Amino acid sequence: MSTDPDHLRHPTASTLVETAAGAVEPTPVHAKRRGAGRNLPAAIAVGLALGAVVLGALFLLPQAFPVLVAIVMVLAVLELTRALAHGGLRVPAVPLLVGVTGMAVSTAVFDVEGLLVSTAVAVCVLILWRVSESMGLTALRDVAGGVFCLAWVAFLGCFTLLLFGQDQGPLLVLLAVLGPVGNDIGGYVAGVLFGSHPMAPSVSPKKSWEGFAGSMVLGTAAVTSVGVLALDLPWWAGVILGVVLVIVSTCGDLSESLLKRDLGIKDMGHLLPGHGGVLDRVDSILLAAPTTYIMLEVLLP
Repeated sequence: MSTDPDHLRHPTASTLVETAAGAVEPTPVHAKRRGAGRNLPAAIAVGLALGAVVLGALFLLPQAFPVLVAIVMVLAVLELTRALAHGGLRVPAVPLLVGVTGMAVSTAVFDVEGLLVSTAVAVCVLILWRVSESMGLTALRDVAGGVFCLAWVAFLGCFTLLLFGQDQGPLLVLLAVLGPVGNDIGGYVAGVLFGSHPMAPSVSPKKSWEGFAGSMVLGTAAVTSVGVLALDLPWWAGVILGVVLVIVSTCGDLSESLLKRDLGIKDMGHLLPGHGGVLDRVDSILLAAPTTYIMLEVLLP
């Protein structure tokens, strides 16, 4: 390594720069290669496999789609309970898993009414289960954590089943999935190639405004294309829905990143190589599904 003082005073684009607070941050040129640490071949392979499973359940074996949703939600809830344990919350897993399964079955059979009733029953069972173990402030915190699990994963996730139960349901679910997928792919590619202005460095250092622009382009294009060509939506409705889904997906990513940072963990799990856990993969879809359901009711009642 050179010991030339000029080299130290004038670092090249590939060197690191000391911030005023003493932290080390990458220069803009180095920031373009922030995705290099990700296991990209594994991420692509797993992503293609997941896409094949979802498309097969939607269009080839639709009877299996509610089962797939229930399995994904159960795995995501298990990951979330383990993550909350890092924050000192002892959320009982058994009533949660029973509640998640019941919510999925009730939604698939009885639609919106089934989701509302089963959610209320699941919350009551969770409260009674945890309070029967012990009383006190810790029990209240644990119950709050359990309700959070049910609300975030199970309640929002069941909107995929509500979409699936409508006319052209598989295409509506595909619409809700394409927004987050386009958001992830477009954001990753644009961020790696051009990213130099962090969007929320204190929450997710790898997210950049350039990546967000890529997310907006690809996510909106994907949603609009499927909406117009497959669902006969007006082009303006497809554009509006695509833009909203990208924004919501980005908020979902940042929200989970903030939660993981507060809990002191990197990923919710390690089940999916290159992606992390199941919840890391579906966090955006959990917000995109109810958004799609509501936006279609508003735009095309």
